[in-house]
Amino acid sequence: MKILPCAALLLPLLAAGCALWRSADDVRDGRHDRGRNALWLQHGWLGDDAGFARNGRARDLFRGPGRASALAAALRENRITDVFPHLCPSDPAGPIAAEDRLQTERFLDAFAGFRVLPWVGGVKGRQAFPDDPSWRIAFAQSVAALLTRHPRLAGIHLDVEPCPSGDEGLLALLADLRAALPPGKILSVAGPPPPAWPVFRAGHWSPGYWRRVMQGSDQVAVMLYDTGVRHPWLYRRLVAAWTGQVLAWAGRTQVLLGVPGFDQGAPGRHDPAVENLAEALPAVHAGLSRLRSVPESYQGLAIYCEWEMDEEKWGVWRERFRRP
Repeated sequence: MKILPCAALLLPLLAAGCALWRSADDVRDGRHDRGRNALWLQHGWLGDDAGFARNGRARDLFRGPGRASALAAALRENRITDVFPHLCPSDPAGPIAAEDRLQTERFLDAFAGFRVLPWVGGVKGRQAFPDDPSWRIAFAQSVAALLTRHPRLAGIHLDVEPCPSGDEGLLALLADLRAALPPGKILSVAGPPPPAWPVFRAGHWSPGYWRRVMQGSDQVAVMLYDTGVRHPWLYRRLVAAWTGQVLAWAGRTQVLLGVPGFDQGAPGRHDPAVENLAEALPAVHAGLSRLRSVPESYQGLAIYCEWEMDEEKWGVWRERFRRP
């Protein structure tokens, strides 16, 4: 019973502290926007017709006249330069999902000036088997063939989930991809953030493992979401801390900080009322503002995902991150 008066005094103090923290990191002048941001795109932009049946998408949404050009114009306006069109899942035998060759070239016409890196990979143990050398070889060869068929593609974006920290198969896959890619192509990798404290260790990559992944890639997108936390103030503090940590380990590898623009909840992983752009963007500002200087390895932000972004969310992006 004696605790109640103390709690009554403590709660207003915590609320006041959170309000001050929010105000201090409410950056709206675009200072952290380097104009080199990224966006994950849905399957229909490049995938062949089999993907429409598999994903329940309407073909005309992607093949209609001017669709790709309209998307490119909107992304230019929002200072997006790197796009990751979905080309998953890979075949359990190794080859990546098939592209529509004519549509891919049309897409590249519309996205002149962007870096287009098809998003490949799959669920580990179901479609992706990086521990299997024969699977890795088939996967890497199919990636190289895709980039040879479409030389204007800037590289490849790899996402294999769930992939535990310390997984040697993923590191071997990065080495095989590096050896197979045509010269000058970008090897980009998506992965989870480091653990903040013991309760958040499951599914997160340790600092040492992140360093090894970064050494094997040209670009990383650190997915600062799916934390499972229930309070916005805690989510902000996690994102701010992770921002500084991953940039400290990057070396010359370009770092994209992945931020959530999606509403589809996942119990125990993602609460859109907590993990959203309005919470993540000030947290990124907080993390960057507390660095002595923002390193060259910081490329920008990566938004997940194009198919759930709407005008309201783009408005938050423009107001709270994009350089005017």
